[in-house]
Amino acid sequence: MRCTFMRANSRSQRSSGFDATELMGVADWSERLVERIREANALGTPLRITGGDTKHFLGRQPRGEQVDVSGHTGVLSYEPTELVVTVRAGTPIAEVQAMLNGSGQCLAFEPPDFGSAATIGGIVASGLSGPCRPYLGSVRDFVLGVTCVNGSGEWLHFGGQVMKNVAGYDVSRLMVGAMGTLGAILDVSFKVLPVPEAEQTRVYEVSEDIAIAKMNEWAAQPLPLSAACYLTNELRIRLSGTEAGVAAAVRDLGGAQDPAGSLFWRALREQQLPFFESTDVLWRLAVPPATPPLGLPGDTLLDWGGAQRWLSSRQGDEAIRAAVQAVGGHATRFRGGDRSLSVFHPLAPGLATLHRNLKNAFDPAGILNPGRLYEEI
Repeated sequence: MRCTFMRANSRSQRSSGFDATELMGVADWSERLVERIREANALGTPLRITGGDTKHFLGRQPRGEQVDVSGHTGVLSYEPTELVVTVRAGTPIAEVQAMLNGSGQCLAFEPPDFGSAATIGGIVASGLSGPCRPYLGSVRDFVLGVTCVNGSGEWLHFGGQVMKNVAGYDVSRLMVGAMGTLGAILDVSFKVLPVPEAEQTRVYEVSEDIAIAKMNEWAAQPLPLSAACYLTNELRIRLSGTEAGVAAAVRDLGGAQDPAGSLFWRALREQQLPFFESTDVLWRLAVPPATPPLGLPGDTLLDWGGAQRWLSSRQGDEAIRAAVQAVGGHATRFRGGDRSLSVFHPLAPGLATLHRNLKNAFDPAGILNPGRLYEEI
C-alpha cells in the first residue's frame, strides 16, 4: 500500500517567508504526515518512508506501508553570503545544485544521485558522499540543522541555519545515514561552499601498492587534492582550488592531464564506470587509507585516497568481513546478495546497545523503516 501526501509548492523561497497560500499547503502536508505517523504508532503499523527512492537497494529489504514524502519540495531559504541553504526534504538534488551553481556555489560533499529523482532527504538518509569525502568532508560535516517527525508523531527541530546558531548540531547529524529509522525528515540546512576556481585531473600508470603509497604521501602535504582513485593500473587525482594553487601542484606532481577528468569523477560518483557493471555482489570496504592490497578474490577499485575500496566479488560474506575487520575496517554489502541477511558490518556490543537506545528514544514503537539498517533496528 502506498500513502502519498499533497505536493507542496516547489517555488524557491528566500528568508523573507512564505505567502499565505503556500503556508497553508505546507502546514496541511506536515499535519497529515504527523497524523499518519501517530496513527501507525498507535497501531504498531510499520511505515516505509521514501522520497525519490533512487537508493532503494541500500540496506536490508525494506518493509511496511510506503509513505512518499517526495512531494514536500521547495527551497525555504538561501543566503549566498552566509553560505547556507535550507531545503525541504523532497526537493530534487538537481534543482538545488542548479540554484547553487547560479551563485557559484555547491554542495561540496558531492552527493551521488543514482537517478534523476534523487532528493535532499535521500542525501541525509543514505549518508553517501562523493570522491571529495577525505579532503572536504562528508554529508554529516555539512549538515547544520534538521526538522523531522519522530516515530511518536512529534515535530522536532535540531541545529540551526547559520554556523553561529547550531544548538542541537550533533543531534541533527544522527539523521545522516540513519536510513529513515529515526524520523521522517522534513527539511535540512546545509553549509555550502564556492565552486573551485580551477580544477584538473592528473593520471599516473602505477601498481596498486605504489598508488596507495602515493595517495597517502600526497594527502599529508599541503596540496589542493579533492579526489584520488585507483583502477586497473591507473591512479587518478583531482586538484581543485585557485588557478595558481592548481598550477603549482601540477608542476610538483607531474603526471598526464586527463581532459575528460570531470566526466570520470561524475561516473565514479554515480557508479557508471564499467567496473560497476559486474553482476557480482558489490562490497563497500572502509579501511585505513594506507592499508596494503587486501588480496580478496574479485575486482577492486580504490577511492577516497585508499580509505574506501569497492570490491566486486562472489566471495562469501564471512570471509570478506573477516579480512576487512583484521585490518581495522568494516564491510558493507552495497548491491546484490540476500538483503534479508546482514548487509552492514555487525556492530560491536557497545555500539549495538547505543543504536538500540537511539532507536527507542526516537521511535519507541519501531515503526519507521524497521529493519532497514539492522534486523532489530
